[in-house]
Amino acid sequence: MENLINLVNKLQRACTALGDFGEGSSLPTLWDALPTIAVVGGQSSGKSSVLESVVGKDFLPRGSGIVTRRPLVLQLHRIDEGREYAEFAHQPRKRFTDFAAVRKEISDETDRETGRSKQISSVPIYLSIYSPNVVNLTLVDLPGLTKVAVEGQSENIVQDIENMVRAYIEKPNCIILAVSPANQDLATSDAIKIAREVDPQGERTFGVLTKIDLMDKGTDAVDMLEGKSYKLKFPWIGVVNRSQADINKSVDMIAARRREREYFANTPEYRHLASKMGSEHLGKVLSKHLETVIKSRIPGLQSLINKTIIELETELSRLGKPIATDAGGKLYMIMEICRAFDQTFKEHLDGIRPGGDKVYSIFDNQLPAALKRLQFDKQLSMENVRKLITEADGYQPHLIAPEQGYRRLIESTLITIKGPAEAAVDAVHSVLKDLVHKSINETAELKQYPSLRAEVMNAASESLDRMRNESKRATIQLVDMECSYLTVDFFRKLPQDIEKGGNPTHSIFDRYNDSYLRRIGSNVLSYIHMVVGTLRHSIPKSVVYCQVREAKRSLLDHFFTELGGKEGKQLAKLLDEDPAIMQRRMDLAKRLELYKSAQAEVDAVAWAK
Repeated sequence: MENLINLVNKLQRACTALGDFGEGSSLPTLWDALPTIAVVGGQSSGKSSVLESVVGKDFLPRGSGIVTRRPLVLQLHRIDEGREYAEFAHQPRKRFTDFAAVRKEISDETDRETGRSKQISSVPIYLSIYSPNVVNLTLVDLPGLTKVAVEGQSENIVQDIENMVRAYIEKPNCIILAVSPANQDLATSDAIKIAREVDPQGERTFGVLTKIDLMDKGTDAVDMLEGKSYKLKFPWIGVVNRSQADINKSVDMIAARRREREYFANTPEYRHLASKMGSEHLGKVLSKHLETVIKSRIPGLQSLINKTIIELETELSRLGKPIATDAGGKLYMIMEICRAFDQTFKEHLDGIRPGGDKVYSIFDNQLPAALKRLQFDKQLSMENVRKLITEADGYQPHLIAPEQGYRRLIESTLITIKGPAEAAVDAVHSVLKDLVHKSINETAELKQYPSLRAEVMNAASESLDRMRNESKRATIQLVDMECSYLTVDFFRKLPQDIEKGGNPTHSIFDRYNDSYLRRIGSNVLSYIHMVVGTLRHSIPKSVVYCQVREAKRSLLDHFFTELGGKEGKQLAKLLDEDPAIMQRRMDLAKRLELYKSAQAEVDAVAWAK
């Protein structure tokens, strides 16, 4: 069972190394899930003496006022033989065999965190003690509760200490060691008062009575020790600490333990409780209870660790990879991010993601509707046909058919198709820009780097603009081709007029009758409809070839060419990740390492059981 407490010791040290000691962390915290024993008591309650009695060494700072100003996580490790020594987590390779030096280092490390003021800090100090005279146990020594601030402390110190103590003991996994002096009414005990608030049923509170030997003559602590004054789930344990005179004389702790045993064994009032009293018994009870609690928590601990690992890995994946340090690595990273964006853009066009269907909708709905709205009938009105036909004859009327008139009518009508053709090009351009925006927003890596995101957006937009211009040129060229060459077979199949179509004795403007002009208009309209039918299919082909196909093939080609010529500093500017995100990734990576290590440790203990 000893490896259970060692397991918690390892995990607690790792948590502290990561700055995770249950103090307002925005990240998942393992600390809160680990069982701990917190030592709570008012100033001058004998709390420090209890801890030293359990350890069997003088190692805690002493003095007036608030001496303990930071939580001290005291990890006791029983060794079979060898010299006793201590180690601090902040000095992992240094062994302290002189416990007076341990006391000094606790004071010095407290001052390093708080300055030489008398303020408090919630950052724990980790102290491990290895000795054949201890049981495996972990205790958290908290600042003593007080009612007044002393000189050099803020007025909030009383509430700050209470808040710190409460933050530890209100957690369900915390075992409360409430230290109260026997020569004081339990109703006024600071430790009992705060323990009652967070653990009203006393289910996780151990009561310790100190200064039993200092009670007034004729009084005793039997009712308190038997739980009659204040009942807890666990029996009260009385201890007899060294007096100040003993401390001044440097009375050996082993001798002090022996005198403590003798006191309970030889005092008639406590003789029947002697086997359940004393600091040695307290250490054993707490060690056994802590092992039991840890064992019961292992399944929940495994579940929490596994769940948190998944959450951390998911968020790390969302945040993306860290930035490479060398220029080559940066260039490769930028290229990979751009390829991810390009792939997302292609997936939109190909229908794997939504959006590409809007291009088809332009060809299937918008373009035909625009062509239909051109109203060629108005363009080929009787008045317009007469005007163009007669103007085309010039000074001499045509002999067989008004060919020049036909050409002018067809060309002037076909030119109107350029409007819908250009509108189709612009509409596709708009859809492609929207898909670029979507693809950028959906490329997680681009969210990390605002400058790269802006550059990719600009490069893609410039490419789409170039493609739109080329597409307009090619599409208008299709219309111009139809204007520049008329399909002869169409007109050869038309019924031929055997008359000139007018009365030469009349004015040049009256030489054609309405019936003949209507027939010309009808013929031209039929030809226009035939051409529109052709363009209805060729315009989409031109647009797809010049815009959609090119966007899929070479959207970022110009950007990649420029990228190859950039230096390391310029590449670094593109990867200007938000410092908060960088810090978040580092914190998550460290935490993930902690949890994976914890997973292996806990699983090993679970299998060993």
